[in-house]
Amino acid sequence: MLPQLYRHQWMDEDIEAFREQVRRYIAGELSPHMDGWRRQGFIPREVWRPFGEMGFMLPEIDEAYGGVGASRAYQLVVQDELAKAEVPATTAVHTIAAHYILDYGTEEQKRRWLPKLTNGELLAGIALTEPGCGSDLKALRTRATREGEEYVIDGAKTFITNGYSANLLVVAVRTGEPGGRGVSLIVLETENLPGFRVGRRLEKLGQHASDTAELFFDGVRVPVDNLLGEKEGNGFTQLMSQLPYERLLLCVPAAAVVERAVELTVDYTKQRKAFGQSLAEFQNTRFKLAECATIAHVVRGFLNDCVQRMLDGTLDDEAAYMAKWWCTEQQGKVLDECLQLFGGYGYMVEYPIARLYADARVQRIYGGTTEIMKDLIARKLFA
Repeated sequence: MLPQLYRHQWMDEDIEAFREQVRRYIAGELSPHMDGWRRQGFIPREVWRPFGEMGFMLPEIDEAYGGVGASRAYQLVVQDELAKAEVPATTAVHTIAAHYILDYGTEEQKRRWLPKLTNGELLAGIALTEPGCGSDLKALRTRATREGEEYVIDGAKTFITNGYSANLLVVAVRTGEPGGRGVSLIVLETENLPGFRVGRRLEKLGQHASDTAELFFDGVRVPVDNLLGEKEGNGFTQLMSQLPYERLLLCVPAAAVVERAVELTVDYTKQRKAFGQSLAEFQNTRFKLAECATIAHVVRGFLNDCVQRMLDGTLDDEAAYMAKWWCTEQQGKVLDECLQLFGGYGYMVEYPIARLYADARVQRIYGGTTEIMKDLIARKLFA
């Protein structure tokens, strides 16, 4: 068996007790419904209200805004346990959106939105990617034009996680000149909002319980008070400054799923017989799983170090970029090796290993592709 989470300095008794609470809740309230949610293509928004009331939605938010003021490590623990149970990153996107408001919003904006995000009344999404604009956010074309005390928003977004189920969106728009200095973030409450429309729920290779949608903005009018912060043109900086935390939110499921895959495969190969012996008795099986267990150990160790550095305030951008690309690449490698040991059964979706394999592929794409991460690291090397 793998060592349990490779205990680290930040894993104190309080956080372990919190982890156990989260684990029990997921097992009792979420896991029994996952098959149905995968078939329908989304998790109903109302599911997250009791999750929030339990304190699991945004434990890191200040008490003044409805949270308990815990460290961000508590949110990473929630993501760890959700990933092990094959629950998609719905609340990971939610916490990123909440931190934009927490870190850059006015006091009025914080009091307006954060309590409802914390208790699950509002579910957040982030509308960045456009049909012709992925990682190059400086090229986005969705525009917000100021008319008096309102912004009028026109444009389209695609590949938006929570796009169907969210009722609050942080939307990247162009309010000024071309390039990064013309980008702003505007917050929209979308229920019954004239001119806002959800297009297709996109059919994906994996992550079937996570809704991903096209969004359209046709003359959407919102008060100028919905501009995040007090000045236009800060959107690109706001987006970039949150990246180390966002990268860790993607490393956590990588570590969790690698560990889960190794556990599943060890159990399966002990039971599965071939040529008169269990698969676990073949040297190839033992060597492959020894390699995978080593990768799991190193991934978790790297992640734990980054978490500690985040809590200490010393996590630099480059370390977060390295963790994002390397941990997610290892996730894909281990899932491929483990699925192979399941043989034909590994290709059947009724087996968790098949679902984990399909779900893992997007980890190397969203949140910044492996290639983008390497380019950002190289820029620092050659600066």
